[in-house]
Amino acid sequence: MKKEEQFNQILSENSNRIQRICCYYNSNAEDQKDMYQEVLVNIWKSLDNFRGDSAISTWVYRVAVNTSLSFTGKSYKQMKLIVNTDTQNLNSILDDEEFEAKQIEEEQFNQLQTELNMLSVIDKALISLMLEGLNMKEIANIIGISESNTKVKIHRIKEQLKTKLAGGVYELK
Repeated sequence: MKKEEQFNQILSENSNRIQRICCYYNSNAEDQKDMYQEVLVNIWKSLDNFRGDSAISTWVYRVAVNTSLSFTGKSYKQMKLIVNTDTQNLNSILDDEEFEAKQIEEEQFNQLQTELNMLSVIDKALISLMLEGLNMKEIANIIGISESNTKVKIHRIKEQLKTKLAGGVYELK
C-alpha cells in the first residue's frame, strides 16, 4: 500500500478520534483546527517509521496526544483538559456509577472540570484516553508506562476525584 493510501485510510478510520483528542486539550475552535492539522502533519511525517509494534489506532492516539501536549506548549501544568457534557465515557471516571453526563448539574460538572484541570499532565493524558474508551493495555502503550502502573494511576485518580467530589451526584457509597 502506498503511503498516501495508508494515510487516507488512517484518516478515514481515526479522524473523529483525533478531533476529540484536540477538543480535550483546547477549547478554542480555531486552535483545535490548527492542532488537528498539526496531528495530521505529524502522522504523515512519522508514517514511514511506524513499525507495527502496536495497533495503528494506538499509534495514532500516541501521535495525537503527544502533538496536543506539544501544541499547548508553554506550561503543561497550566494546560486545561476540556471535557464536554456529551462525553459518553464520562461515567467511567467514577467506576460503574449509574448516571448520565447530561444529568450532571452545571455546578457539579464545573467542579469536575476544575478537578480534572488540576491533575498533572500525565494524569490528564490518562483520563483523556480513558474517556476515549481505550482499555488499560492501549493506554499503557500510548503513554509509555506499564499496564499495571496505568491501572494503579487511574485507580488513584478516580479515588482522588471521588474524594474531592463527594457530596454531589458523585458521592459513592
